[in-house]
Amino acid sequence: MGVTLPLIWPLRAVPLPALNAFAPTIDAIMFLGEAITATLLYAQASVFRSRALVVLGTGYAVTALLVVAHGLTFPGAFAPEGLLGAGTSTAAWLAYGRRWVFPLVVILYVWLKREEAVAVPGTERPAIRVGVWVLAAVAIAAAITLLTTVGKDFLPAYFFNRSDVIYSHAVWYQAALLTGFATAGIMLFRARKSVLDMWLLVAVACWVIETLTVMMLSARFTAGWYVFFIVSVFSHLIVMLALIAESNRLYARLALATIGRNRERNARLMSLDAVAAAISHEIGQPLTAIRLQAGMGRSRLEVTPPDVPSAIGAFDAVLEAEHRTSDVIKSIRAMFGQRRGGRTQFNLNDLVRETALVMDRDLTAHKVSLELSLDETLPPILADPIQIQRVLVNLITNGIESLDSVKNRRRKITVSSRAAEGTAVLLEVSDNGAGIAPDALDQIFEVYFTTKPTGVGLGLSLCRIIIEACGGRLWASRGRVYGATFHLQLPRSDAFAQ
Repeated sequence: MGVTLPLIWPLRAVPLPALNAFAPTIDAIMFLGEAITATLLYAQASVFRSRALVVLGTGYAVTALLVVAHGLTFPGAFAPEGLLGAGTSTAAWLAYGRRWVFPLVVILYVWLKREEAVAVPGTERPAIRVGVWVLAAVAIAAAITLLTTVGKDFLPAYFFNRSDVIYSHAVWYQAALLTGFATAGIMLFRARKSVLDMWLLVAVACWVIETLTVMMLSARFTAGWYVFFIVSVFSHLIVMLALIAESNRLYARLALATIGRNRERNARLMSLDAVAAAISHEIGQPLTAIRLQAGMGRSRLEVTPPDVPSAIGAFDAVLEAEHRTSDVIKSIRAMFGQRRGGRTQFNLNDLVRETALVMDRDLTAHKVSLELSLDETLPPILADPIQIQRVLVNLITNGIESLDSVKNRRRKITVSSRAAEGTAVLLEVSDNGAGIAPDALDQIFEVYFTTKPTGVGLGLSLCRIIIEACGGRLWASRGRVYGATFHLQLPRSDAFAQ
């Protein structure tokens, strides 16, 4: 926008036809934009209970109301002198007062934001009463409007007539406003921390350019005057566009996080339900044996004379059943791995491609590219395709989460397949993410061991159970430079025929 200044300078005084509807039309556009901006800021202020945001939103609400008054009082738009009892300079003073609202609100926003940042951690902020602030905005806008209409005789003249500016006065007025914008810009630059702060800085820069443009104008309905209004539209809508874009981005992240949380919760419930069923099934038999043998041993001791050898044999059987129960508890993963679906012969490469389509949405959302390097001569395998796909989805999801922290290089996951030695095939899932700590390589497949703050430590352990139940192996290694690789070795279908 800085290039507009040298472009406007030679054309600033070129007269053009007076379009009476031009200013009210631009005002209507700016009213809509500033009303939307105020609504978005009020919504965020309610969620975060932030006085800084509610003050900023109130500033935009005030300017939205003042732009309505400016359109109504603009000379020639709805009446020769404007409505609401306006005078020759009323619209100009409304525009001037409206533009002063921005630096004052930005300064107050920075100050309040600094206070909120140093507040005692854990202190709950009071709820924001948006309705009260909206009424305050209406009151402020009404006061400024009354001052420039009813009190117009108490204000110095800004225009000689409908078109010609009192240039010497206007320059001083705009110079003071420029000082206000400069002060607001410096304070905001020093305290910038959020995306909103950066876009407010851009808006302040646009307002500075807008003020410099006004200082070059000596009359309305010139080429420079029309360009000034176009610049004004951009400077007043830029924060609205930034807020809408940021809101959409946050909504998308929230939706993806909710989907991931639901998927994790469902997987957790299914896994725990399956583990509980396995425990009940496997422990049920030795517990039944313990109950029967204990009853038998007692009955042998109650007979006359007591049958001690038979009682000892029964109690030995109780001890043996107890040891079996203990072994089940210690090796519950292996016992759980026995519950698997039916095996079928299928092409592993086709399953990889199908899984890539399933994961495409998650990959795109996290800006991760998936590369396939598949050996088309790969022989078929014999396994449960649903369970193998579950393993692939889990490994690719882990890779995506590992890449979330990567900012300075391309995010990539590679899935490759090839024939292994003997009667096996090898599938490798690699990423260039954060990687795995050396001391965690031997633990990541343990039940309830996890490196994720929200994980439950069941995903990789279940993956290994599934692969081992198919007669295969699953292990992990660190990448050469970045990331990690998971290796899946699965038996070929012809291996079971030998």
